[in-house]
Amino acid sequence: MESDVKLDSRGMVCPQPIVELAKQRRKMDSGKIIELWADDEGAKRDVPAWCEQTGNEFLGSEPDDTFVRYFARTV
Repeated sequence: MESDVKLDSRGMVCPQPIVELAKQRRKMDSGKIIELWADDEGAKRDVPAWCEQTGNEFLGSEPDDTFVRYFARTV
């Protein structure tokens, strides 16, 4: 999936990936796609939950060798 911004949060633990995601979101226009790279197990539930709570659209995730790519469209 193509993204407008890639945000690398590998090595960060909960809640830091979500904090970084929220900070990046505030800098972006609506309709853009954020790609978050995370290796924290908590991100599997935290990223979709953050999207639901904030009204952003969770587009899914793609596993990589040592981390997962999460995709969200800003609203």
